[in-house]
Amino acid sequence: MSRGRPAADRHGRDRRAETVRPAPGRERFTGDAPSTAVIGGGIAGLAAATALAERGVRVTLYEREDTLGGRLAGWPVRLADGSGATMSRGFHAFFRQYYNLRGLLRRTDPSLSTLTPLPDYPLRHRGGLTDSFARVPRTPPFSALGFVALSPTFGLRDLAAMDPRAALPLLDVRVPEVYERFDHVSAEEFLHRINFPEAAHHLAFEVFSRSFFADPRELSAAELLLMFHIYFLGSSEGLLFDVPREPFPQALWEPLGGYLRRLGAHLRTGTPVHRVRPAADGTLTVERDGAADRHQAVVLALDTTGLRHVVAASEELGDAAWRADVAALRTAPPFLVSRLWLDRPVRADRAGFLGTSGYDGLDNISVLDRWEGEAARWAARTGGSVVELHAYAVAEDAEPKQVQRRIVERLHEVYPETADARIIDGRHEWRADCPVFSVGGHHRRPTVRTPHPRVTLAGDLVRTGLPVALMERAATSGFLAANALLADWGVRGQTLWTVPRSGRSRLLGALARRAGRY
Repeated sequence: MSRGRPAADRHGRDRRAETVRPAPGRERFTGDAPSTAVIGGGIAGLAAATALAERGVRVTLYEREDTLGGRLAGWPVRLADGSGATMSRGFHAFFRQYYNLRGLLRRTDPSLSTLTPLPDYPLRHRGGLTDSFARVPRTPPFSALGFVALSPTFGLRDLAAMDPRAALPLLDVRVPEVYERFDHVSAEEFLHRINFPEAAHHLAFEVFSRSFFADPRELSAAELLLMFHIYFLGSSEGLLFDVPREPFPQALWEPLGGYLRRLGAHLRTGTPVHRVRPAADGTLTVERDGAADRHQAVVLALDTTGLRHVVAASEELGDAAWRADVAALRTAPPFLVSRLWLDRPVRADRAGFLGTSGYDGLDNISVLDRWEGEAARWAARTGGSVVELHAYAVAEDAEPKQVQRRIVERLHEVYPETADARIIDGRHEWRADCPVFSVGGHHRRPTVRTPHPRVTLAGDLVRTGLPVALMERAATSGFLAANALLADWGVRGQTLWTVPRSGRSRLLGALARRAGRY
């Protein structure tokens, strides 16, 4: 049984990765342990449940859907040719600097054999320019210099044309100060301020910002700067990443669910929670369809809409200011995941994953049979291929079928050989449940701690005070939510790791401070 983070996954290759140690305490409960409800079975909820159950806490995990994984869940479908397949909400990149997420997955896969690296992360603009990160050095500042040397969209002339004073924050991001200085500015406005080259703006930074499912005009510049720090100049892990060898349920969540059950946790999937009621004796009642359970603590690990609904229905939970902040949370615009099973292969030299810009809303293309076993077996059996298309930040008034048709047409433009392929089956998933990190909104995002001492929050919408984003923010916040409860009970929680919380260069940091940026 694992006790805390496995030693083999302390961090990756970056010697400057930082340790975040939990409060001191005993190793685990040895007698009567408190009962804790974890509401939400996505990455954040699974991380919280794991940290608690490993330390002897009696955990009950409630998940609305029938499967675990949250926004990385999968479900079975039957294709038009009679084949069985697993549908999901699409491709996710498991970056090497996702230390805490990878530590969670090591509970059931110590060597991370279920993940496989993709050899490149190419980005293509419709104007014909393409960037690649395969040969870019991973260690800052050589990563930036290598990118400039190799990139057709960002050359030495572009570097010289930038406003060095305005651009210093890119090189010396510090958390949480970056939010104090730049949360009131949009990502697009910041790039214009520093005279960032237009081609690189549309290619690299637009791809990054849209990975938050947001238009660059609406995204906080602080989040953009944080991403630049996490993935490029603050970490030596690089921009290449891993992907699961099989669909999410089989590769990740079914093994982790089994691990939690062996620890004694109760997993109640298909069980939506409607309300949490604090009792006079300090316990909390979790109300679900036709039943109510009493627990000593609760972790709310819900998505934005779910959290708003549960808190709104839980009239006695928290204070007025906290409830107003939760009610003010919003979701990003809709996004589309289209998966196509084609009757012929995509050309062999095509990238397994391609980020795209300028293609009428098509944001990336994945050729799943290049790495996912289930898709590869179907392609080998039929002679076809499995292709997935993503469109982020779709206009609210867009007609869904027109968007679906348009991004398929753009696929034919990017990979012309697909134009003659017959679509054996196609599935289109529309969702609008990701948090939006809008300009000026950081101060109202809730933290792990809540006004109730036995209720904590987890999820990628939560402020952590650490340089984490996307799936890693979800995993980190889940562990932090568990750690907060464990600390109050005198039990030592999970040790965490992050990329450095400030820029790597003392000289650049001094210049940034002298320039008045921090």
